[in-house]
Amino acid sequence: MTNRFNKAALLAGTVMAGAVFATPAMAQGTPDEPALETGASEPNGELIVVTGSRIARRDLETAAPVAVVNSEEFELSGSVNVESVINTLPQVVPGTTSFSNNPGDGTATLNLRGLGATRTLVLVNGRRWMFYNTDQVVDLNTIPQFLLESVDVVTGGASAVYGSDAIAGVVNFRLKDVQGVEVGGQYSLTERGDGARYEVHGAIGSEFADGRGSATVYAEYYKRDSIFQGDRDFSNFALGGETDGGDLQQFGSSTLPSGVLRYLGGAQGNTGLPAGTEFGAAGTNGFGTGVVFDQPRDFRRRAGDLYNYAPVNYLQLPQERYLLGGYADYELGGGHRAYAEVSYVNNQVEAALAATPVTGNFNVDLATVQPFLVAGDFAQLQAIDAAETAQNATDGVADDPGVVNLYVQRRVTETGLRQNLDERNSFRILGGITGPIGDYLNYDAYYMYARTRNANIQQGNISRSNFQAGLDGTGTPINIFGPGTLTPEMVDSITIQAQNGDISSLQVATAVISGTFGDFAITEASDPVGFAIGGEYRKVAAQFIPDTALASGDVIGFNAGEPTNGDYDVRELFAEVAIPVRFGTAALDISGAARYSDYSSGTIGGVWTYAGGVEFAPIPDIKLRAQYQRAVRAPNVGELFGGLAIGFPGATDPCAVAGAQNDATLNALCIATGVAPGSVGDPNIRPDTQVPATFGGNAALGEETSDSYTFGVVLQPRFIPGLSITADYFNFKIEDAIATFGGGLNSTLNLCYNVVQDINSEYCQVIVGTRQGNGAITTANPPLLNQANVAKLEVSGIDFQVAYGTSLPFSLFTDTGEQRLQLSFLGTWTEKSDLYPVQGFDTVNECAGRFGATCGEPTPEFKWTSRASFIDGPVTTSLRWRHVGSVTDDDDTLDYTQFNGVEKIDAYDLLDLTFSYAASEALTLSVGVNNLFDTLPGTPLFDANGTVTNRPNSLLLGDNQEQANTYPSTYDVLGRDFFVSAMIKF
Repeated sequence: MTNRFNKAALLAGTVMAGAVFATPAMAQGTPDEPALETGASEPNGELIVVTGSRIARRDLETAAPVAVVNSEEFELSGSVNVESVINTLPQVVPGTTSFSNNPGDGTATLNLRGLGATRTLVLVNGRRWMFYNTDQVVDLNTIPQFLLESVDVVTGGASAVYGSDAIAGVVNFRLKDVQGVEVGGQYSLTERGDGARYEVHGAIGSEFADGRGSATVYAEYYKRDSIFQGDRDFSNFALGGETDGGDLQQFGSSTLPSGVLRYLGGAQGNTGLPAGTEFGAAGTNGFGTGVVFDQPRDFRRRAGDLYNYAPVNYLQLPQERYLLGGYADYELGGGHRAYAEVSYVNNQVEAALAATPVTGNFNVDLATVQPFLVAGDFAQLQAIDAAETAQNATDGVADDPGVVNLYVQRRVTETGLRQNLDERNSFRILGGITGPIGDYLNYDAYYMYARTRNANIQQGNISRSNFQAGLDGTGTPINIFGPGTLTPEMVDSITIQAQNGDISSLQVATAVISGTFGDFAITEASDPVGFAIGGEYRKVAAQFIPDTALASGDVIGFNAGEPTNGDYDVRELFAEVAIPVRFGTAALDISGAARYSDYSSGTIGGVWTYAGGVEFAPIPDIKLRAQYQRAVRAPNVGELFGGLAIGFPGATDPCAVAGAQNDATLNALCIATGVAPGSVGDPNIRPDTQVPATFGGNAALGEETSDSYTFGVVLQPRFIPGLSITADYFNFKIEDAIATFGGGLNSTLNLCYNVVQDINSEYCQVIVGTRQGNGAITTANPPLLNQANVAKLEVSGIDFQVAYGTSLPFSLFTDTGEQRLQLSFLGTWTEKSDLYPVQGFDTVNECAGRFGATCGEPTPEFKWTSRASFIDGPVTTSLRWRHVGSVTDDDDTLDYTQFNGVEKIDAYDLLDLTFSYAASEALTLSVGVNNLFDTLPGTPLFDANGTVTNRPNSLLLGDNQEQANTYPSTYDVLGRDFFVSAMIKF
């Protein structure tokens, strides 16, 4: 069978060719295009180490396809943060970005092929970089974009060369050496006059000691202003309603600032409502009951009232960053060189959510709250109390006269917004030495230490125990019965400022010897056979340190969680060989690599990874290549040792789906797992689209394993000078993938009720005992879902890349009579992006060309970015075209178009325009506009009932959105955006 479950529960997309492309001559001071290219310039015979290998070689190629993004792409796109360019690459599915408010954690992450940030290895200058949390993920905010020389993106698992985490591939950020002084800055502003971004940086590089040493030091300051969802017409109202069978409309949360009271049957859950109350019909209880307050003290029957939480949520998160660092090397003599790197980053990012929604069962002491209610409403509570007393006497169970247990929903707007400030301080130091061993060998050894400390301060939280005390008479009485009824004294009695801390560290010690077996070569025309052999030691440690309130769970607002503390180390040996064979005009290159890793963590122990590749060029114009790699990923600290934490994933409860009661098997299973008879099929037993669950680590986890292969062709026809074309097929299969038990809450519910349908199965047993009242899953006792090696992923497709440069016979700014034209195209066709939430079941999420609650971020079948640049002397005019193919909603059981929703997001295209002027050898000025035609989600129009009356473009979503009524990390939400920059070099 084929169903679609939550890919986001597992994941918290040409082949980039390695062909050599010689960039043409450029006018002085202008950007060196193409910005997206298939390789770099010829190395002129110098031995270098390329990304994807540890062997020094004279060419820039390996069997693994590599895409190179040059620094000019960042300059021409006006991108100050690395994520802005990386996420436009076709092999990348956006991870956490500057538009990730909820969910989000103030970072920018990299997600190759949609396989997850934890499966993408990020390097800087070929070495591991610092990570920021227990998931061991790199925050791209810590990488100095203004110093980038290039970014290498390697397709295929690379564990044999780099170790764990390189399952999806490797992204290597290469930093340049600075000679002299560079000072630059940039200012960006949207057409609407908001979202300003300011950046200024400086770097000084120089030789010393008569040229034996060189050093570069740098600094940067960056500030980004916030934009609220209420600042854009398309996101001012939260939209939804389709999954409840209603037309697209102003939607939101059922937890209101004025307060909601529901009756679930009392503390014993055994009592029906007495006649004459506004809560609901006599004899009923459950989430279908309820009253709301339009004004203080006086309630009425709830009639679907919702709160619009959207306008006070951030659309663009504010950020402030300070970055300092440097790197140096010194010739010791005899070719031996010592080198060092140091970097420090202070990064502050704030998230903002609507005021805290307090929900849950609370004991309400009638004498305490009587002053806050009109007489008639207070009499209704007295009648409910009397009914409870009578029913408890009949049932022979305990009773608490004068106290009514109500399900309370109150959004505490009197405290202001929920604000979450993440301030991360990260540093990394590295020292090493490299040099020759005789005539044929070289060595390189280094030690690195990196540490990140995050202080997370949360404003607007509510203490659950103090809130309860304010209702049961044991604390300061609180008046929650109406809008704006909480006095400052009451607010002070229930609010708490909560704090979390994260400390993460990484130690790496590596030593490698590389070179050749003397002059041994396969043929006289061949280069010598090359090899590398070495060892590596890594130690990873991370902690999550919540304060007392967060650890105890006595907090409402942000998710509570228990402490996490753990570490592990790994000792590795690795080897690599490269065999070049030359005969006539033909060339054959064979490569192989292997690594043995011994882990102290989980149940892994010792594991092998290995790789093999071949390249064959029958003539210089054509090269064929292929590779196979076996890779692994060890579980990270969070997956191994994560403390229990509550979360609220989006999930569909099959027992709450209309008509569920008509399926005899499903009806019986729902009742057996805690749904009240007669409530099956009642949408009120899922009062919110986000359903609570508890998540945690598992110290018994094993490693993930991946088999990947690529094969492709590189074309550089001599009869068309300047043209390079590459195409590569890629295929990944990852087994024993670490994921939440059952594939996540949504998948677990589906497996229990729709697939296995056995009360004794492990998927149903985690639900038994968690339902409250008439069957809702609430925060009182949510299901426990730990990490497990349960899933399988399969991804395949074709990468395609074209680069072409030529001269045009006219010029406006020079007397040469010609200018340069540079064209580049980088695209991916995704054939397959499948997730099996639980291995062994035929159930599969098919996410190629899909988006939604199951697949998460849109994964188009076709995605590309291309650029055309005209270089006319000192003036460069550059046009970029970004394309995201159409995607279809992943829920085949619901046609959103029947409710004025969106079933298919149409193909999406953006154009960006940049002008750059080299005013002198020292000064370059650039101006540009991104999203030239101001393409945004459409603006909804509403009738008097809040129903959307028009059908805006397909970017505007309802229930199948991520946030802000769209997917803001994939589709632009700023609109037309201008930037101006200046660079001075001397």
